[in-house]
Amino acid sequence: MFFHIVLERNMQLHPRYFGRNLRDNLVSKLMKDVEGTCSGRHGFVVAVTGIENVGKGLIRDGTGFVTFPVKYQCVVFRPFKGEILEAVVSMVNKMGFFAEAGPVQIFVSNHLIPDDMEFQSGDIPNYTTSDGSFCIGTIKDDFLGVINDPTTV
Repeated sequence: MFFHIVLERNMQLHPRYFGRNLRDNLVSKLMKDVEGTCSGRHGFVVAVTGIENVGKGLIRDGTGFVTFPVKYQCVVFRPFKGEILEAVVSMVNKMGFFAEAGPVQIFVSNHLIPDDMEFQSGDIPNYTTSDGSFCIGTIKDDFLGVINDPTTV
């Protein structure tokens, strides 16, 4: 789910950021540009954790910008099919429910909810079993599904 990996990126920096703080400005721009982004190959970049190398800059003709190759370490979030995630339910309706696990928004269709659970509309829409227990998460597999209602314990 969470991985610590090394990535590379070419960073363009405006000449006004050159000088004594060049490296700090480059790292700050890198963090601003990549943290919170997502790619299909690596997943969601949670945080840049370190800089391995900043290569020699290449001046861009006509602009004065300089392109620096930067090799950096980061933590990425990439869930895989079949992986179990802890998520917070954000919306429930008769079509199913939405949940959030970090940056990932999850939809569980009512077709993936066991047949003995029924949608209940009202002030707090939910899916309940015939005995009144609530459910959370993806719930049509071993070790997943119904939990006890804390108000009845």
